Amino acid sequence: MQRSFLDYLVITLKGIAMGAADVVPGVSGGTIAFISGIYEELITSINNISLETLQLLRKEGFKKAWQHINGNFLAALFLGIAISVLSLAKLLEWLLEHHPILLWSFFFGLVVASIFFVGKQISKWSIGVIIAFIIGAALAYYITTIPPSHASGGYLYLFFAGALAICAMILPGISGAFILVLLGAYGTVLAAVNNRDLITLAIVGLGAVFGLLSFSRLLKYLFTNYKNSTLALLTGFILGSLNKIWPWKEIMEIEKFGDKTITIDRSISPFYFDGDPKLMWAIILAFIGFLTIFLLEKLATVKE
Repeated sequence: MQRSFLDYLVITLKGIAMGAADVVPGVSGGTIAFISGIYEELITSINNISLETLQLLRKEGFKKAWQHINGNFLAALFLGIAISVLSLAKLLEWLLEHHPILLWSFFFGLVVASIFFVGKQISKWSIGVIIAFIIGAALAYYITTIPPSHASGGYLYLFFAGALAICAMILPGISGAFILVLLGAYGTVLAAVNNRDLITLAIVGLGAVFGLLSFSRLLKYLFTNYKNSTLALLTGFILGSLNKIWPWKEIMEIEKFGDKTITIDRSISPFYFDGDPKLMWAIILAFIGFLTIFLLEKLATVKE
C-alpha cells in the first residue's frame, strides 16, 4: 500500500490517541484503533511477523521483510503510542487523582459511542452472533468486578503481566491498563514510565511482544472465519466494560501494602455520590467524548 508522509503522520496521531486511552485503566486502545479504521490492518500486520518474515529477511533482505510486515505502518503507529505513553502518563495520573469524575465522564461518552460504531459493522445478526455478544458483555462485566491484586511480583511476573495486558490492549472494550491493575502491576509500570526505569520497561515490553505475536494470530483467524461473531463479541466487550469507567464510585475498601494503596469500589448513582458529583460538567464531557467518536468515524470515512 502506497502512502504519503501525511498518511503516516495521521497514523502516528491515531497511535497517540491509542496510547492515551491505554494509559487509563478502563479504556482500550483497541477501541480507538477500531473507530479510526485501522484495527484489521493492525491485526494483519502484527500477524505477518513470523518465521516467514525471518526467511524473507535472510533470503531477500531487509526491504522485503519490512514490506511483508507492513513495517512503515507499524512503525508510525507504535511511535505515536510511545510518544503518548511517555508524554501523557504524568498528566493522566494527575487527572485520575484530582479530577476522576470529569476524566471518566469523557471516556464514558467515548466508549458508549464506540458500541454503536463497532456494532454497526456486523452485517448479519443470528442466534450465534447474539450469543457471542452476550458472552462478551458478561465476560467484560465480570472482569470489571474482580478485586485488584496488590502483588506486583518479580520480573517473570511482570513479563506475563505485559503479555496479558497487551492482549487486552488490542481488544476493543478491554483495557490493558485495567488488566495491569487487576494483576497488581499497574503502579509498578506507571512508576517505571515516569522514572524511566528501562529494565522494568524492557521486561514488560518483552512480555507484550510475546503476547502480541501470539494473540494476533487468534484474532486474525477469527476475523477471517467468523467476522460477525467476532465483531459481536467485541461489541459485548465494550458494553460490559462500561461498569469500570462509570464516573461515580463508592469506595468499599482501601488496603495499603507498603507504599501501594488498592481501592475497591462500586458504581453508584451520581445522586447518591458522597461529594460534589459535578453532574453538569460530567454530562458535557461525556457528550464531547461521544461526539469525538463520530468525528473520528467521519474523518475515517472521508479518508476512505
